[in-house]
Amino acid sequence: MKIEVRKGKLDGFIELIPETYEDERGFLARLYDKRVFKDLGLPTEWTEESHHYTKKKYILRGLYTQLPPFSEGKLLRVTRGEMLWVSVDVRKNSKTFGLWDSIILSDKRKNLLYVTRGFAHGCLSLTDEVDLIIKSDNYFSEEHGVGIIWNDKDLNINWNLNGNVPYISERDKGYPSFREFKEKYNRGI
Repeated sequence: MKIEVRKGKLDGFIELIPETYEDERGFLARLYDKRVFKDLGLPTEWTEESHHYTKKKYILRGLYTQLPPFSEGKLLRVTRGEMLWVSVDVRKNSKTFGLWDSIILSDKRKNLLYVTRGFAHGCLSLTDEVDLIIKSDNYFSEEHGVGIIWNDKDLNINWNLNGNVPYISERDKGYPSFREFKEKYNRGI
């Protein structure tokens, strides 16, 4: 089985589209092949796997990241519904520092997203009932978690809300601006 690779505009933001075999019974798609991941220079060992569930359309989460030594690379796949995933490059010495990329993850497309360490992440549910599987290459650490406000004017992320008002938790509403994040963390992590 093959996996098609589409690199995003940021180094380390990679869409993976598995070859799918379908017949009257259903389908088969290999989502992970250690040899393919190794050939692409992607992680082949995962530390944690989480199931992320969102009840309603237009719930917005993030932007989240973890500080070293708990920075995380992530492999993401929606198994039900659709979700817009946004990643912002916060790597201190990156040529694309402060830029963002996004992708729609969908159960219909069966696509995956790999994002290397050093990005802040946010997501917006585009349907009711979204199930997301997240594999991480490092352990979660609450005390190393930090964030950036989702609607930062300098980042100018297009959330494709089309006039809809997202639901955002109080914690996420309280995150600092990107400018404050850069000042606090010496221009990145």
